[in-house]
Amino acid sequence: MTTGRRRGDQARSGHWPGGVFVVALFAAGLSLGTILSPVETPAYGATGATGDLRDNKVKTPPKGTRVYVVASKITYDARTKIAVAIGKVILTYGKYELVATRVTYDQRNDKMIAVGEVKLTEPGGNILEAERAQLMNNFKNGFAEHLRLLLTNDATITAEYATRQDGYLTVYENVIYTACKECRLSNGKPLWQLKSREVTHNEKEGVIYHKDATFEFAGHDIITLPRFSHPDPTVKRRTGFLTPNFSYASVYGVGVEIPYFWNLAPNYDLTFRPVITSDQGLLGKAEWRHRLVDGQYSVDVAGIYQLDTNQSPPGDTHWRGAARTQGSFDLNQSWNWGWDGTLTSDKTFMDKYKIDSRDEAIDKVYLTGMHDRNYFSAQALHFQSLDTDTDQDFFPTAVPYLQHDYTFDQPVFGGEFGYDWNVYSLHRNDSIFANNPDLPLTDVNLGTDQTRGVANLRWQRQIINGMGQVLTPFANLRGDVYMTENLPDDSGFTEDSKTTTRFQPTVGFDARWPFLTNTEGGQHILTPVAQVIASTDEEDRKDVGNEDAINLNFDATSLFLHDRFTGLDRYEGGTRINAGLLYTFLSPNGGYLRASLGESFHVAGKNSFADGTGLEGSNSDLVTAIAWQPWDFVRLSYQARLEEDLSDINAQEAGLSLNFDRISGSIFYANLDADPNSGRPDHEHQVWGSAGWNFSGPWSLYAGARYDLEESKLIRDTVGIGFNCDCFNFRFFYEENRAREDVSVDRSVQFSIDLKSLGGDVLPRL
Repeated sequence: MTTGRRRGDQARSGHWPGGVFVVALFAAGLSLGTILSPVETPAYGATGATGDLRDNKVKTPPKGTRVYVVASKITYDARTKIAVAIGKVILTYGKYELVATRVTYDQRNDKMIAVGEVKLTEPGGNILEAERAQLMNNFKNGFAEHLRLLLTNDATITAEYATRQDGYLTVYENVIYTACKECRLSNGKPLWQLKSREVTHNEKEGVIYHKDATFEFAGHDIITLPRFSHPDPTVKRRTGFLTPNFSYASVYGVGVEIPYFWNLAPNYDLTFRPVITSDQGLLGKAEWRHRLVDGQYSVDVAGIYQLDTNQSPPGDTHWRGAARTQGSFDLNQSWNWGWDGTLTSDKTFMDKYKIDSRDEAIDKVYLTGMHDRNYFSAQALHFQSLDTDTDQDFFPTAVPYLQHDYTFDQPVFGGEFGYDWNVYSLHRNDSIFANNPDLPLTDVNLGTDQTRGVANLRWQRQIINGMGQVLTPFANLRGDVYMTENLPDDSGFTEDSKTTTRFQPTVGFDARWPFLTNTEGGQHILTPVAQVIASTDEEDRKDVGNEDAINLNFDATSLFLHDRFTGLDRYEGGTRINAGLLYTFLSPNGGYLRASLGESFHVAGKNSFADGTGLEGSNSDLVTAIAWQPWDFVRLSYQARLEEDLSDINAQEAGLSLNFDRISGSIFYANLDADPNSGRPDHEHQVWGSAGWNFSGPWSLYAGARYDLEESKLIRDTVGIGFNCDCFNFRFFYEENRAREDVSVDRSVQFSIDLKSLGGDVLPRL
């Protein structure tokens, strides 16, 4: 590239050695009043490497790359071969950009000197600021004085002097390193910093090495480190120690976790998380992760030899441990398979040692296919109890558990037509006899073995007429086959193998007529809804165990379902009419109010629902729900199930959520009558909530609790404090848990810190 010149100006054509400058740009006495646009060059590097090694060639522009200069004035001495650019000089070389008030280039010695507010932006994004810098050999070598290096992760290196060698090795002297950009003390100093006599940045390895370093926090020297190293911002995965975690729990006392991450390859790694405990010795934990071309899997293991066995059973043994593995793989764009499995020495180990708080583990191997309107799932399931109050012999294994759902592309009679089927075969060691003498219709008796096959044809068509009414006729045709063994009868005696077939056609009609009006305050939508559904009666269920339809919660969300049972082992029969009103208000500021009220009427045939569900009579309970969010920072919700004459409230739930600038919180309330037929044997009356307060800058307080109003018992409470700024995170939580019956109070403490850029406790993504 060349520039125009005035008559009489002397200019030399061609390139300087190494292709560093275009000589014509330094024509003697030439003043540039416009910016010269550089020509795009091919990409020659990438940031964010995931391996341990780097190739320094990614930062060096290809041979012959031109340099483009913008300056107020450029002079060139042909005798000394020295070019000088002054004013606000902007020099572009490949993906390097150099800004200074004066740049001198010595062509004979291939040396460039930049002076005055020097700013060098490197291809990787790092920015060097200095008073004076000297560069040689196509930017590969050089030095700088009184400099500041801003890394891409916002960490900074401030030094008195630095030298650069071979384009990838930089040595800094008298260095201050910190990642605190905004988190500063009252005197302007960063919250934390590393002061080192010497720092070496090896860009090939992606490592920053410190010598004779002192870690300073809040203005105080904390620890001296003769040698210390950490990855630079280009490293996403690096073998080394992670930030330690501190904890306390009733079962093991004080615990210190020292994680070590082992980066074996870009696609697999191993993390050791040994926990040294004061009361129980060493708790070993490890996690293996492996990503393959078509998916990934992981294996987590934990184990301990307990020093103190004076614990409540089942924790009164020396050896305790657990393992969990998960995997997910794609066969193609439509098919996926995987697994999730847990193996544990006893029911409470994972919960007591803060590994896993589940009350139930579901082991499974699955195959799933999904394409357009076609869905298939095959699973093998094993249910494990992790609660000491439940017997493992009552938990089943289901092999196989199959589901298929298909909807045809072409309409049938103007509507949508499809089918679905479901098959399972399960086994448990002992039958379950849970009949309640006070409620003889309780439907939770289960046999040792049950095999089920259900097939269903469905059709529906939506019609919107000229009056705006939405009319939806629908029809279903269902058939079942069950084979059950050792199912208890009402007296508790088990019966031999039974084979049961069931058949049920259903037709129905759904009508909705929305009325919409716009006012100055917002938009109002009122929608009356009426449904008529007719089915044959549900056949005798005494020979069919209820494995998947126990939990029934009749509320506003289930009022207009065609079948209000949650599973397929039970189905709703008879003729019923469902009616209700839906109301929505939308305000211009984004706020809304949604409300609903409705009731179900069983007008003919056998009622399928048992006492306590709210659906057992000819007229159901009234169900209502309200959700109100007038502004972004507040939301209220309420739902209830009431006696038809409003004489009593059988179930109600309420919630309030607030989210202000510095204060947030939520509180919830539930009062639910006992319903043994639906898996709720006791009256539940609880209140729970949580709150957070950002009381001073980065400081925050957290608190939460759950209280049982029925038993006047605090179930769980937690309190914590946190500090969160751009370079430092600190969290401290204390929790008391009384939900488990094997101990009166389970106390625990969690404490963790994270220094940005020096390592955290979050594993990198594979």
